[in-house]
Amino acid sequence: MPNLEVKLLYSTPFPERAVATAARLCYAPVGAAELMETMSDEAVSQVLKTIMKSGHFSALEHASYTFAIDGISRALSHQLVRHRLASYNQQSQRYVAYNKDPEVIVPPGIASDKALMEIFDQAVDASWEAYNKMLEAGVEAEDARYLLPNAAVTKIVVTMNIRELLHFFAVRCCNRAQWEIRDLAHKMLEVAAPTAPYIFMDAGAPCRRGSCTEGKMTCGKPYERVVRS
Repeated sequence: MPNLEVKLLYSTPFPERAVATAARLCYAPVGAAELMETMSDEAVSQVLKTIMKSGHFSALEHASYTFAIDGISRALSHQLVRHRLASYNQQSQRYVAYNKDPEVIVPPGIASDKALMEIFDQAVDASWEAYNKMLEAGVEAEDARYLLPNAAVTKIVVTMNIRELLHFFAVRCCNRAQWEIRDLAHKMLEVAAPTAPYIFMDAGAPCRRGSCTEGKMTCGKPYERVVRS
């Protein structure tokens, strides 16, 4: 089974300084370019502390991150694009024809059971056999793809600003999130956190910062940052 891979392709240079500059501009007699160059590290830290504690998060939208994500299922990508305040480009099943060796993501609850794996493999094999027969018969990939399962592997490029990233991590790092997108969220947080350590210091599920927000649906477990290899 393919491994989930997350790489940070690009992020706003000096993201915390950029965020602090945008926030400080509202109260400064000088321009943003001058602030960006002249604010001390201590001043940047103080501004960040103020906006993170006050919840004035509009300044966080001035820094963004672009991730290359490989080894996820179409089931995950359908969940991911529900986060509408982001930009996406995904590998096309219309223009990219799959080879004869299917790559799929297998849920752990199925992979751990031999009998269930046999059922899963039979279904995937039948799907790919039908797909390849369609291609061999001259059917366009854009039509043959209707036979492909949600388990089919895909690749995607995702860009989010910091404000949306924090929301994404809050929702998807939670134990209540579906397992595959939860793994993705933790890996995205791992690669983003070193670039803006103060902003991402307690990013993740709400229980990392305080009490659980899931109410009666709570998992009842303490925060745990677990990523499958």
